[in-house]
Amino acid sequence: MKKLYRQDTLNLLRKLRLRRVWNMTLVWVSYQLTRLTKRPIQWGLPFTLSVEPTTACNLRCPECPSGLRNFTRPTGNLKADFFKKVIDETHRDLMFLIFYFQGEPYINPDFLDMAAYASRKGIYTITSTNGHFLNDTNARRTVESGLNRLIISVDGTTQEVYENYRKGGNLETVLQGARNVVKWKKALKSTTPHLIFQFLVVRPNEHQIAEVQQLAAEIGIDEVKFKTAQVYDYEHGNDLIPTIGRYARYRKNEDGTYSVKNQLLNHCWKLWHSCVITWDGTVVPCCFDKDASHPMGSLREASLDGIWRNAAYTQFRRQLLKGRNQIDICTNCTEGCKVWI
Repeated sequence: MKKLYRQDTLNLLRKLRLRRVWNMTLVWVSYQLTRLTKRPIQWGLPFTLSVEPTTACNLRCPECPSGLRNFTRPTGNLKADFFKKVIDETHRDLMFLIFYFQGEPYINPDFLDMAAYASRKGIYTITSTNGHFLNDTNARRTVESGLNRLIISVDGTTQEVYENYRKGGNLETVLQGARNVVKWKKALKSTTPHLIFQFLVVRPNEHQIAEVQQLAAEIGIDEVKFKTAQVYDYEHGNDLIPTIGRYARYRKNEDGTYSVKNQLLNHCWKLWHSCVITWDGTVVPCCFDKDASHPMGSLREASLDGIWRNAAYTQFRRQLLKGRNQIDICTNCTEGCKVWI
């Protein structure tokens, strides 16, 4: 059973509004009806938005399009005025803002101001960082922004292991950044952000699972989450796939090849309750469309309400109901398998 953290849960419950609860109910009921009828029924509006602050990153992680610098779509930074326009349009129905997609959020110089703006609108805000920009000033500003949840990637407890995946990263910089945030939470007597060490389990670091829990406790981190790794070339094995089966998204078949553990069922909750907005306002179905190859529309040309129900979105949902295995971004999807252990 998933562990609940009291203060974080209370902070989340404080975001509830009657309109948001009604919207979430409409979305959930329409999804259940869709599963029953096999027809795309979409009521309500997304109550979770993933918004991309930037496509830029200081690291070169091997399974990340941003780290590999291999986007074919336009790259850049989200503009604050455009972000505020999107939040003004959506905040009454919006419960969660996942303020990251590709790239390192703190590279955008307006990131913390935008996080504060969303927080003032009563939205539960989450971001994920590689932790290299949490100097003392940014740590204080992070706490003062009202950000609800801060996920810090710590994929090793020694520099040698850490840099196996986080290419170009410095573990001590990350750990000092985490200490800075803990310090300012205490100094400002703040209950936010809820601090999480995310440990992406891959073969080079799987032996340090117990050590990262101890390290987090020593620093004062609220929670440690172990994340299973998505890899692109997995069919014939991959050096990143863990040997500990419960931390792998892939299983080894009798013929020596690998396949995704989860069955590709022809429905997807994510497609009904959330969407992703790239830095330039393009709306894409989910976080697996990293290169925005399935654009549903642009918020620079239409409202989210209009895009959410347009012909492109309806057709995409219809196609998914007929066969997820026919959609490229769905074939390596985690829907139906455990991402967090």
